[in-house]
Amino acid sequence: MKRKNKWNVWGFLLVIVLAAFLGSTTVYAAKLPALKVKGTRLVNEKGKTVQLKGVSTHGLSWYPEYVNQKAFTHMKKKWGINVVRLAMYTSEYNGYCTGDDANRKALEKKIDQGVTYATKAGMYVIIDWHILSDGDPRLYEKQSVKFFKKMAAKYKNHANVIYEICNEPNWGTSWEDIRTYANKVVKAIRSKDKKAVILIGTPTWSQDVDAAAQHPLKGYKNLMYTLHFYAASHGDNLREKAQTALEQGLPLFVSEFGISDASGSGGLNKAEGAKWMKFIKKHKISYVGWSLSNKDESSALIKPSCKKKTGWTNGDLGDWGKWLLKQFRK
Repeated sequence: MKRKNKWNVWGFLLVIVLAAFLGSTTVYAAKLPALKVKGTRLVNEKGKTVQLKGVSTHGLSWYPEYVNQKAFTHMKKKWGINVVRLAMYTSEYNGYCTGDDANRKALEKKIDQGVTYATKAGMYVIIDWHILSDGDPRLYEKQSVKFFKKMAAKYKNHANVIYEICNEPNWGTSWEDIRTYANKVVKAIRSKDKKAVILIGTPTWSQDVDAAAQHPLKGYKNLMYTLHFYAASHGDNLREKAQTALEQGLPLFVSEFGISDASGSGGLNKAEGAKWMKFIKKHKISYVGWSLSNKDESSALIKPSCKKKTGWTNGDLGDWGKWLLKQFRK
């Protein structure tokens, strides 16, 4: 009996040492079930529908301070979210494809921290290749293939990691152009990670989901297509596109939305926002609000005057932040 107890102690110590060596993300990732796509919805391993709800960071180069463990744990426990999106711009200020090698390494480190913090908090995490002014994803296609192959190799055993391969294609980029790009990036991810959920952007700032529904990617499982909206700019017409896509069997994921206008500024349209939430909840679509920052614009969750990096009270949030939290809690 004494020998058995002795080895129990040594076994426990060995687990602690291995956890430290392998990294905390490996230990915690097993707590979250792997997700897959069935029909138009996300489901868990038992086939039960899962609706992710959460927030997106602003650009990691602009507001890196909000990617911290206390903030992620606070949002999980107090806000009730279960996913966070790490928005890594590719072209804008210190973008991954326009900055130098040191900048790229810094962004990769921030992503790794974000994955670690989200995992420890018990959340899913989206690694977002955030194209914007570089509206055609083919512009940095080689960099994207290399990046996602690296990320997939690194996080292939993390069931909570989701890959978003092109934020908002624009410039008039067609769905066929996006599809060509997506085939290459999805192939790169699948060479390392066979099962992770992958989100694919759609034309016109991820609005033309009906176009994607006519000719989705073939030969791969666990793919979803992104729908973005801002309620003060987008209403019935865009919902009709989404409805058409769903009826054709296209799995949708709202990886970014707000109730300001499409610029992220202007007044909030709560009435139109309520229509969108009704639509999202009816179809069990996962949704992620923009953005976790105190930027002086109406699409920021936190008031510009608030300097806290975690522990936010209701009074620290802007009108949009307060509205979104009510949706999380319904």
